[in-house]
Amino acid sequence: MPSDRPVTLAAVIGAHGVAGEVRLKLFGDGPDSLKRYKTLNAGGRVLTLTSIRPGSNGAVARFAEVTDRNAAEGLRGTELTVPRSALPPLGEGEYYHVDLIGLRCVSDAGEAIGVVVLVENFGAGDILEIEKPDGKRFMVPIHAARVEADQATIDAAFVA
Repeated sequence: MPSDRPVTLAAVIGAHGVAGEVRLKLFGDGPDSLKRYKTLNAGGRVLTLTSIRPGSNGAVARFAEVTDRNAAEGLRGTELTVPRSALPPLGEGEYYHVDLIGLRCVSDAGEAIGVVVLVENFGAGDILEIEKPDGKRFMVPIHAARVEADQATIDAAFVA
């Protein structure tokens, strides 16, 4: 099911120091998870990661192409992505959030309920945002859903 749709791993939230380092907000398992990627896409620009370390509320990174504070500040707000196909393989029953976007939600009876449009996590676990055919959206905790990515559906019999 993997595709090459871009997956955001981090976002630049500002400069760090005067030598071109950037502060990152991470969307993965910490700074070490970014080390496996030598290059990241930064809004159509390729950046070569030369170092990364933990920082307050995220990480501090250095890219070969960013050599001063002005260049680092210019990246503020930039999302750092990789193609979905570059992510590590998953174990049985595991999934990436990006793989859930676009899945159909059906009841136990096979009736269409809607489509997953967003996966959120506010600290207590993953939540699916589902859009019904009429355009209205609702949220449900993912532990209440049964993900069947091989069938491209989510069993959402728990919703009325």
